Amino acid sequence: MEELLIQLEHLREKMIRSGLEHGLQSKKTIQLSKQLDKIIDQYVQQTLVAISKE
Repeated sequence: MEELLIQLEHLREKMIRSGLEHGLQSKKTIQLSKQLDKIIDQYVQQTLVAISKE
């Protein structure tokens, strides 16, 4: 789960940089945002599974 957090932070930083350099509506920024959404979803799912096992 820690690996997902590292990926999440890396993608978040990359998306912010892209937004500043290319604009929030650029294809690159939107693509990074979608990738970030998928990782957030994975993290939430793993967290829910971990909580349900407690």
